[in-house]
Formats: sequence, structure tokens, C-alpha cells
Amino acid sequence: MSATAEAVTSSAAAFSPVADAVIDCDLKKVFYGDFLAVRDSRLPIEKGKITGFIGPSGCGKSTVLRSLNRMNDLIPTFRFEGHVKYHGQDVYGKKVDPVVVRRYIGMVFQQPNPFSMSIYDNVAFGLRLNRFKGDMDERVQKALERSALWNEVKDKLSNSGLSLSGGQQQRLCIARAIATEPDVLLMDEPCSALDPIATRQVEELMLELKERYTVALVTHNMQQAMRVADTTAFFGVDISAGGRTGYLVEMGETKQIFEDPQEQLTKQYVAGEFS
Repeated sequence: MSATAEAVTSSAAAFSPVADAVIDCDLKKVFYGDFLAVRDSRLPIEKGKITGFIGPSGCGKSTVLRSLNRMNDLIPTFRFEGHVKYHGQDVYGKKVDPVVVRRYIGMVFQQPNPFSMSIYDNVAFGLRLNRFKGDMDERVQKALERSALWNEVKDKLSNSGLSLSGGQQQRLCIARAIATEPDVLLMDEPCSALDPIATRQVEELMLELKERYTVALVTHNMQQAMRVADTTAFFGVDISAGGRTGYLVEMGETKQIFEDPQEQLTKQYVAGEFS
């Protein structure tokens, strides 16, 4: 049994490894109250790859992403039919602790959200929450190095995380997310609030991170998906029922999705006929 499986088993959730995907997501129907937000979306998140989610506003990209580590549990009206399996175990099982799920499936949000505390304490926050017993200084430094931020902050770790620039703050949030050494990193439009230089830095970081982590990325920027994603999932919007229900239209290798899409709706979207 792997170290990951042993750790999760000790937290009352036995995760059995599978070969084809780290996460097998099958969202048949996702509701917020009576509103059907997403339907018919099954997609694997493959190990060691960046999977990009693209599509127009309101197509459910972020809803699907947040379902992968139970972040939608924070919305009282959220419910869904289907499953989300991490290494073969349904993360929505009754005996599965969502805190443990988020330990192994970390998340970086659209807006940089460093805590009002020191740079060091920002990175150490999740480690302390998970009662990490190892060398805290070493783990904090390693996370900052992997997020390409160490050289910029190593002499001011006691400064507030809020004192950093927007791009630095986002990389700090990435460091905080990877400090606990998750298996999967979810990124919800991590560059939308950044300038082009900071965006390029984060994109370069994504390509480095996939050497260690499996990444799922929501982006409105099709050029960004083409630059960094190995696999791309395109979501569309169904308005036939009078609402806006998102669903998975097509998924494949990024080159195929953008150069040889199989679905007419995908062809129209990547050609810029709607957004």
C-alpha cells in the first residue's frame, strides 16, 4: 500500500489505487436547490497531466472543479447524483472526511487569497491544521521553492503575505496548497486577476508542478489552455429547459480539441463564434 493510501486509510477512508485515472468524476446531475447547474459530465483526471476545463460563462466549469474535493459542500443547497472517485474510492462516501479529501486534493482560487499573517505562517497553515510533525522550516522552504517564490521572499518570511504583489500572492497560495504535498492540485482561473508577466510566471510554474502533481485547471483563456493543458474538456450550456445547465460536450487531447474537434459546438467555440 502506498504512503498516500495508508494515510487516508488511517483517517477512515480506504482509497484503492486504479490505473487509468487519479480521479474518475461522473456528475450525472448537480443541483443548487432546485436549479440544475450541471448534467451528464463524466471525465477522468489523469495522473501527471494538466487537464484544462474550458467553455462559456455559466457552463459549470468551476462547479465541476469544486466537486472534485468537496468544496461545494460549503454551499448548503448543493447536491448531486453520480460519483467522484479518487483512487477508486468515492470521496462523497459517508465515512470520508472532507478535510482529508482536501489534504490530498488541494485548491488554488481565482483571486489570490493569502491570510492576514506572515508569509511563513501562510505556507505553514495547512501543515499545522493537519498536525504535521516533521521539520516545519524545511517543508515551508520546499513549498516556496516549488512555487518559484523562495528567492523573492527568503529574507522576509516574517512579513505579511498581504505585502506581496498580486502574482507573488498567487504563488504564495500555490505554496500553501502544495505544502501538505497533495496528490492533485485544482486551479480555478488562477491567472484571471494577474497581469501578463505574472500570468506567464504562473503558467511556467504549472508546467513544472505537473512533474509532481496532477493538475486540473479552469480557464476562460483558450490560449492558456493550449499553452499548458495536456487534455482539454469543453463544457457547453443547455438552455432548452429555460435555465442555464452546463454539460460536458467533448474531451480529448488539447491539440485534437483545438485543431480537430469532433462536436459542432466545440468547433464553433474554438473558432470564436461565441464566448
